[in-house]
Amino acid sequence: MAAPKIIVLGSLTGQLEPAIKKLATLHSKNSFSLALLTGDLFAPETDEEAVTALLEGTLQIPLPTYFSLANHPLPTRIAAKVEADEEICPNLHFLGKRSITKTSEGIRIVCLGGQVDPDIIGGQSMEQHLPFHTSADAKALRGANNADILLTSLWPTGILNGSNISLDPAQQASLTSTEAVAELCAALRPRYHLTTSPGPFFYEREPFVTTPEKEGDLPAVTRFISLAPFGTPKAKSMYAFSLNKSDTVIPAGVTSSPFVSKSKKRDRNDGAHERNGRWQRDDAHHGRRNKRRRASPPPGPDRCYFCLSNPNISTHMCCSIGDDAYITTAKGPLPTSTTFAEQGMQFPGHLLIIPLPHSPTIPSMGSVTDPDSDAVKTYKEMTRFREAIQAMVSSVSSHKLGLVTWEISRERNIHLIWQCLAAPAELIQKDLVTAAFRVEAENDKYPDFKVQDLSLADQPAYGDFFRVWVWSDNGEDRIKGTSLIMPLPSDLRFDLQFPRRVMAKLLGLEGRLVWQDCAQTDDEETKDVEHFRDAFKPWDFTLEEGA
Repeated sequence: MAAPKIIVLGSLTGQLEPAIKKLATLHSKNSFSLALLTGDLFAPETDEEAVTALLEGTLQIPLPTYFSLANHPLPTRIAAKVEADEEICPNLHFLGKRSITKTSEGIRIVCLGGQVDPDIIGGQSMEQHLPFHTSADAKALRGANNADILLTSLWPTGILNGSNISLDPAQQASLTSTEAVAELCAALRPRYHLTTSPGPFFYEREPFVTTPEKEGDLPAVTRFISLAPFGTPKAKSMYAFSLNKSDTVIPAGVTSSPFVSKSKKRDRNDGAHERNGRWQRDDAHHGRRNKRRRASPPPGPDRCYFCLSNPNISTHMCCSIGDDAYITTAKGPLPTSTTFAEQGMQFPGHLLIIPLPHSPTIPSMGSVTDPDSDAVKTYKEMTRFREAIQAMVSSVSSHKLGLVTWEISRERNIHLIWQCLAAPAELIQKDLVTAAFRVEAENDKYPDFKVQDLSLADQPAYGDFFRVWVWSDNGEDRIKGTSLIMPLPSDLRFDLQFPRRVMAKLLGLEGRLVWQDCAQTDDEETKDVEHFRDAFKPWDFTLEEGA
């Protein structure tokens, strides 16, 4: 099969009709597979007649064409069409401003459009039709693992390092670049990194090579290209190339990577499909498992409901994103925002700590003894998040609340999570929480719990397990910290809702056992996130370190 031919256009800056006519002419001669627009398709000066022609089909797009946002929002009528139909017209595809797309030719496009949101509190970065994003959006896309094409509006900081192809001072002064885009490029190692130039100039850097992280992998060659706005005289505003994925030849004149790679290895789980308590059906509530579903392949990061690279993830629920893990509020939380109001907490206190690597267990992420491995770094950051949440819950409640955290670690998982739940400190101090877990386990004929502090180094040999951390601080000299471990034999059918069931009974919330029955509106979820962030701010190390 011939390599797909791709044509790239610079920002159209309102020249919609002439650009489409030019594209049609070139396509008739070259038979391109797809077209990419690196800047704005629309602009404030866009002719309303052209928008009408596009929507009514009198102005036709000659081939599959993909675009995002750069400096201008979508026109109102275009935004409404996207909201209603998800398609503007045949062959015209809006990538959004943070997305992972795989075309029919198998080309993987990762997109980060728009400028950095100057005021995240204003919510501009949450609106899909406004040209703003946050550094958290860039971090989320690092979970995509790889890309054939990286499309961004902003330049990566440091891209000129080690290059003999320079820009004049005026061109450099016009650039807006960010470390977040540089880290994204370093992590994904795309074949092409395409962007738009803010002024009337074209820039193509020498190809650069990123050293492979795994032994036996081939070096990745990246070409960085920034196009001038469409129609710029004496500056290239169109660029065509063939994307040959099987081509492993390193071209002449390459340089080393201009930035330090902060890429993450993402080990995918090839085990059986397993439902999780946050997003999918509860076996105990809905009955026997569907064997056909169980036999289906597990989702990858772009379809996993816990991977930030999934374009459909509920980003408004993300509370804090670190280098290796993040915190989100729970969908359908067990407590409500008023459950612990008397203890001084204005949000449910049901949270998830989720690793960025798409892996079923911590040991499956890599070496548990190498301090630089994903496994060790992720475990450390997840632990740091857990301890920070513990301290926050205790402080906000004047030591009236503690924290119960549980983990189901087994190879057949899809994506590891730690669930954290606030609980009255008195129940923890009197060992009523640990007793409740033991009694319920005995009733379900599960293996006995052991009081054990299972270290990361010991986990690979231990195998699959269910773990509960129980912690409280009475504000004086008594800190109660206990770790219970239950081994999970491979033939054991373990109810994923077991820990929620235990805590629901203990807290008198049996009516909220099934998370689907406790669904909230987006506004309610957003409000809970805002209250959590306000309370968590003194302990949020990602803010202190600029993560």
